Amino acid sequence: MRLSGRVALVTGGSRGIGRAICEALADAGAAVAINYQGSERAAREVAREIAEAGGIADIFQADVSERDAVQRMKKQVLARFGRVDLLVNNAGITRDRTFVRMDEEAWAAVLSVNLNGVFYCTKAFLDGMLERGYGRIVHISSIVGQIGNLGQANYAAAKAALLGFTKTLAKELATKGITVNAVAPGFIETEMVAAVPEEIRGKIVTQIPMRRLGTPQEVAKAVVFLVSDEASYITGQTLNVNGGMYA
Repeated sequence: MRLSGRVALVTGGSRGIGRAICEALADAGAAVAINYQGSERAAREVAREIAEAGGIADIFQADVSERDAVQRMKKQVLARFGRVDLLVNNAGITRDRTFVRMDEEAWAAVLSVNLNGVFYCTKAFLDGMLERGYGRIVHISSIVGQIGNLGQANYAAAKAALLGFTKTLAKELATKGITVNAVAPGFIETEMVAAVPEEIRGKIVTQIPMRRLGTPQEVAKAVVFLVSDEASYITGQTLNVNGGMYA
């Protein structure tokens, strides 16, 4: 229980990688605030499973792309748990299409959630970390932000931006007891990847040296490490969880 006594907030925590992160943090002893945008039933299921396993969790609705919604969530989370020690910015969406066919709405929607949402959530909870002189922030980026991907110019731009944001924020907060790191998953077995045609998934797997997709749990273990005391001297880094696809 290496995270016992810590409080974590995970955005987009109701499914996929976010759900696995919530469960892993709870298994390590943290109380978990599970943010969701529209999947209340799924979020409640995650909280229920954590509680049944002896952990502590509660759910909080907010569209992280809206500043006022994030501020409301902040008040609710602090009223329930008192503070947030560990912030995992995981929430993200895709609106895939080639750049020639991409309209302004698809571009803005992805950057609004995947990048602006990180700004709003980090702004909201950083002040408390600064007051206590302790905090762990992890941004969930993507291999797509490192190598690009056809049809995902908006997604790649947002995920690449997170890497620069991680490095800058880490330098600014290095003397404040707060570490800031990123995790860049490769192709992981999630609903998003499951929607990709089987033929294309097969081609993707052939490009992965380990010849398989990753699991959400493998990404979650990387997050638990980065927010733990074992990673106390690690900041400004990107931990790749991609089966060797990009090094």
